[in-house]
Amino acid sequence: MTGAAPAPAPTAPLADRDGVIWLDGAFVPWREAHLHVLSHGLHYGGSVFEGERVYDGRVFKLHEHSERLVASARHMGYRLPWAAAELDAATREAVAAAGLTDGYVRPVAWRGGDTLRLAAPDATVHVAVAAWPWPRVFDDGPRGIGLHTSRWRRPAPDTAPVRAKAAALYALGALAGQEAEAAGRDDALLLDHRGRLAEATGANLFLVIDGDLHTPPPDCVLDGITRRTVIGLARDRGLTVVERHLDPAELDRATEVFLTGTAYEVQPVTSVDDRTFPLGEVGATLARAYAERVRAAEDGTADDPPDSADSPDSADSADSAEPTAAPAASAAGPSESG
Repeated sequence: MTGAAPAPAPTAPLADRDGVIWLDGAFVPWREAHLHVLSHGLHYGGSVFEGERVYDGRVFKLHEHSERLVASARHMGYRLPWAAAELDAATREAVAAAGLTDGYVRPVAWRGGDTLRLAAPDATVHVAVAAWPWPRVFDDGPRGIGLHTSRWRRPAPDTAPVRAKAAALYALGALAGQEAEAAGRDDALLLDHRGRLAEATGANLFLVIDGDLHTPPPDCVLDGITRRTVIGLARDRGLTVVERHLDPAELDRATEVFLTGTAYEVQPVTSVDDRTFPLGEVGATLARAYAERVRAAEDGTADDPPDSADSPDSADSADSAEPTAAPAASAAGPSESG
């Protein structure tokens, strides 16, 4: 999964702020953006959401985030009352209303309080978009983080809607993250249902092995927008990117480890359990390239048109067994969605 939200400052609870939130087509005062306690999405984990970053007043890959929100709702069995283009407009309005230069945006959709029947195809669907200032994960600047291997595992794609960015799937990340912090680590590393490397609680995983970039295929984790952007940047710089299943023992072969996600951007990992890793040049180069990329064009898409290979549902065609290697000359940077 990707796009773990930043932690709010202790003195500024998210529920108690000034400003407005876009809710079902109109702006409401921030403190009045409520849902009923008997909302279907609250009880059964069916809400879907996005995590988006604002750079210089623009949302990076905005339309692809909006498309993925629509697709996630479809995977969860309901349709949003707004199309992706309308969600784009609502998001831009929310960013403008918040007066953001750099910040974070959280669109979220859920079934309402019409019924608590598990099967509720006709329940009213609500959508909200909130935006607030938030420049980085670590206030003291970039640093390496430590991961704790979790006892929780990512489910198989035939046991859960793994292509949806849904609240139900993030429950595992929340549990794993809490346990990692209790163990004195910054985040958790989750394995998949086969016992292979999967991802962190809300970010995709990359290993540098023999100078090449290796990453698990997105067959039971979300194919993140940041992940695909970084893969494109790596190929543009002559790096070979290999998508394949990785056993935990392959961490011993890695000379660098890093994570990618909307919140983390490109985040170096300096330890996994008792293994340690340096702050390497590959991750640093890609972090610089990503920082340039996100500020390069309006909404991060004007110079990077989407194609069918980079649609919000591109994980549907991901190879689940065989590794694939793509040298720099074989592909341009992907257009990304989230």
